[in-house]
Amino acid sequence: MPLPKSDKYTTDYIYSLPEGKRAELIDGVVYDMAPPNYVHQKLLQRLCQKIANHIDSKKGSCEVLPAPFAIFLNEDDKTYVEPDISVICDKSKLTDAGCNGAPDFIIEVVSPSSRKMDYSTKMTLYSNAGVREYWIVDPSRERTTVYHFEEDAAPIIFTFGQTISVGIYEDLQINISELLG
Repeated sequence: MPLPKSDKYTTDYIYSLPEGKRAELIDGVVYDMAPPNYVHQKLLQRLCQKIANHIDSKKGSCEVLPAPFAIFLNEDDKTYVEPDISVICDKSKLTDAGCNGAPDFIIEVVSPSSRKMDYSTKMTLYSNAGVREYWIVDPSRERTTVYHFEEDAAPIIFTFGQTISVGIYEDLQINISELLG
């Protein structure tokens, strides 16, 4: 995980970053983001495609948005995140600047530098913000940890070879190994 910068910042700082430099802001603390690797991007693309295809086939109205896409979880300028995948069903939350409020479903694909952020900091942040479902897809451990926050249930860990039912779409099932094949 990148080291956080020590001072308190606002979203103005994020928008002042040089072209191509990415960071997230959580409670006024800036976390630099490392560039993703090939497996990360492959998973990101295939997961987005699988979810979007399902929504389209059902003529659903939810939006599937990959990073970089701004999510403003709080009604202040101290928190700005870019989840790997955000599924937003309430289109009134969407503006040209990003999403104001919690997406319904978030997926983070773990990178070596983001492990602590994804498993701890962001898990707590997303739970408190009202995200309904959160997946942590971990290529190095070949497992996916699934949180159903609205059920207040313990997380469930799936191996990449297992098929996972998406909680917000009862009839959508995803097998990570098949996506990587």
